[in-house]
Formats: sequence, C-alpha cells, structure tokens
Amino acid sequence: MIALNRPCTEFTAEAIANIFIEGLVAPGYAASALTLLATKPNVRVLENTTAVPLHYEMKGIVGGLLLQERDWQVMTREDLKIVTALVPSDEQIATMLFAWRVLKHIKSNAILIAKSETTVGIGAGQVSRVDAVEIAIRKAGAHIRETILASDAFFPFRDSIDCMATTGIRAIIQPGGSKRDDEVITACNEQEIAMVFTGKRCFKH
Repeated sequence: MIALNRPCTEFTAEAIANIFIEGLVAPGYAASALTLLATKPNVRVLENTTAVPLHYEMKGIVGGLLLQERDWQVMTREDLKIVTALVPSDEQIATMLFAWRVLKHIKSNAILIAKSETTVGIGAGQVSRVDAVEIAIRKAGAHIRETILASDAFFPFRDSIDCMATTGIRAIIQPGGSKRDDEVITACNEQEIAMVFTGKRCFKH
C-alpha cells in the first residue's frame, strides 16, 4: 500500500507501475496517471480529498490513551554541529537532512542508512541501538558503500561506531547528549567517519 500526500502525476504513476502494490491512495490523480494505473491488475486506487494533518498521535494503553505531539521539526544545515575532525561534504549533509526527515517516521530505536538522498537500510523498533545498527547495515547490503547513517537518539556507547568500521559508512547524524559522547567522537575520528549533532531527538513510539 502506498499513500501520497500530493496528487499523483503521470511520472509518479510510471514509477509505481514498475513495482508490486495492492493499493494506492492520494488526494488526486492526473488523468494520464489513472490511465496508466488502470493497466495494473488488482490495484485499488483510492482518492482522499479530506485528509487533515493531526497535531497529536494517540496510542492505546491499558486504561486509556497516550497522547503525544507530532514531530513537526524541520532540520536545516544551520542546526547541525560538526563534532569530528572530518567535515562532511555538501552532498553528505544533504543526505543527512533527507535521512533525518525520514527517520522521524520510523519506530524507535531507529537507525536509517542513506545514500544520495535515498534510503538503503533501516533498523527499527529495537530495544538495543547497536542491534538496530546491525540490522540496518544488513538491510543495506551491497549499497552500504559511501553512505551516511542517521540515529534517532544518541549512541550510549562506542560499540555502534565500531561495528561500522569496515562497512563503508562515511558520516553520521545523531542528536548527541550521551555521557559518553567523547568516546563516540573518538571512535568516529579513529574510523575517519564524519559526524554531526542535531541537539534534538526524533523518537517515534
């Protein structure tokens, strides 16, 4: 199932037509997009013109509801603090900001690996952050070289950095704020990995 937050164009429909999906929902469709989607058998095409952004997320718990504000933060280049000897390139920073936008929609503990503003690996919903790192690395597979890694919260130990050592991950974006930030920064410098702090977490529960 794919959901779009803007009308589906012919270009988007062409991209979707090349993959297997069971349903598509969007606030509108170009006529040429509908013609193209009609050639895909058994795909449900839905239109939702009344979607309203919700400012809160609700989770059911025993005896009630947990209410939390949605994460509307928009991270910019100016928000990033470079903390390593190696300075990330402009391309790496652009991919970091892309990864941060995607990361806030992934269940914590969340790790996302990206390359050229494309997601290549995700480790989500893990109790251990290093486990999430290992899953994301495994999912990235052959695409792991020259990537950046985003973490939705700080690294409590340097073990996550150590397991990136020979993977090809070249830069990290994370909130910072651990008591062991210095150890994590040292590990990055040893591995020649650039790292920036955002100063903000993006937990999704």
